Amino acid sequence: MPTGLQHWVSYKASPECALNLRLGVNVDHVATLRQARGGHEPEPVAAALLAQSAGAHGITVHIRGDRRHIQDRDLRVLKEVLAVPLNVECAASPEALEAVIPVKPSWVTLVPESREELTTQGGLDVIFLQGMLKPVVRELRSAGIHVSLFVDPVLDQVKMAAKLEADAVELNTGTYSDLPMDSDPSLELGRLRDAARLASRLDLRVLAGHGLNLQNVAPVAAIPEIEELNIGHSLIGRAVLVGLERAVEEMLTAMGEARP
Repeated sequence: MPTGLQHWVSYKASPECALNLRLGVNVDHVATLRQARGGHEPEPVAAALLAQSAGAHGITVHIRGDRRHIQDRDLRVLKEVLAVPLNVECAASPEALEAVIPVKPSWVTLVPESREELTTQGGLDVIFLQGMLKPVVRELRSAGIHVSLFVDPVLDQVKMAAKLEADAVELNTGTYSDLPMDSDPSLELGRLRDAARLASRLDLRVLAGHGLNLQNVAPVAAIPEIEELNIGHSLIGRAVLVGLERAVEEMLTAMGEARP
C-alpha cells in the first residue's frame, strides 16, 4: 500500500441500503482541489477510503484526456486499496483505454467528453456512435471489465446499448436535476422510469446519476429498476461543510427513505 494511506483504511461492510440500491461516490472534485495547487493534497484516494468506510458501495472516478483532476496514478492506487468496486468513467478513445484497461477496474462507464465542458454534458449518442463503440465494448469485456454506457433516458438509446452488448446503462439525470425548484418534474421522472423499465427488460443493469443531491434524490431512488446511483459534486460540496463520512451517511439515509 502506498506510504501515507495506511491509516485511512477502515473498511466496514456496506449496509443493505434501500433494497439493493447502491451508492457510488465520485471523488473527482477532491482531485480538482489537489490539482488547483499542483501539490499532493487533498488526496482523492484517502477521500475514497473515507467514503468506503462510511458505507459507499463503490467509488467512481473520471479520467479525462486533459487529466484536469484524476491522474493515472490515482487509478492504480485506487485499484490497489479499495475493497469496493472501482468504476472508471472515460471517453471511448484509444488513449483512454490504454490508461484504463491495464488497471482492470470492476467497471468502465463510457461517457461523452469535450475539453471545453466543465462537466459531462448529456449522454452518449450510442446510435450515432454504434460503429465506434461496438469494438470498444468488446475490448473492455474481453479484458474482464464490465461496461456501462452513460445515456440520456431515451428508449432508442437504451435499445442500442443492449444491442452493443453493454452490461449496464447509466441514465443521465442531468435534465431532471437541472429543473427549476418550482417546476413539475413528472415529465423527466417519467422518462427516467420508462428508460429504466426498458433497460431492465433488456437484461441491462440500471444505474443513474448526474446532478443528484439530497433535495432531489428521492424520486429517482424510488424507481425500482435502478440498482445504483453515482453521485459526486453534491457530496463533495456537502463534505466541505460537514465532512465526507457524514455526507455519505446522509445520502444513504435519503436513498433508504425513498424505498421504505
